[in-house]
Amino acid sequence: MDLQSVFRNKKYLFLDRDGVINKRNPHGYITKWEDFIFLEGVLESLKAFSSFFQRIIIITNQQGIGKGLMTEMELKNIHEKLKDTVTNHGGRIDAIYHCPVLKQKSNNCRKPDIKMAQKAQEEFPEIDFAKSIMVGDTESDMLFAQNAGMSSVLLENEYTTEADKKFATYFISSLNDLSNLLK
Repeated sequence: MDLQSVFRNKKYLFLDRDGVINKRNPHGYITKWEDFIFLEGVLESLKAFSSFFQRIIIITNQQGIGKGLMTEMELKNIHEKLKDTVTNHGGRIDAIYHCPVLKQKSNNCRKPDIKMAQKAQEEFPEIDFAKSIMVGDTESDMLFAQNAGMSSVLLENEYTTEADKKFATYFISSLNDLSNLLK
């Protein structure tokens, strides 16, 4: 089945943040709003998605908090400004879930674990993972989608590795690729 057919049958969109919505910081973490740079076409894509999807959810690992590089309040500030900017451009984000835990910790909420998806489903009980699509740019995003029973779409970028591609079902180069399927 092609991506357009799959995409048109989905009602819930899950997105990774860094590398999908904003430019990834190759040397560290986005710790303040001034460092948050939207990728080209993202705001227009989110506007298009807002009239198509019943829910748009961001799921993001944020171990910079666990490393003491930023606080929960600083991350909340970034996410509030992210949502405000998207809203001001005619789009919407229904919720943002993050995991601040270090990846070395066992039994945590980080992707590829689906605890953040389950939290979204608790808040929005109508979410059906079989009717969901996950767009991410890493192997953990693709495994997250697989573990939750979602369709997986890898956004390929300069940091994409063969390991990232291994678990992806579909491939795109930007969110515009998906929003163009709505036309």
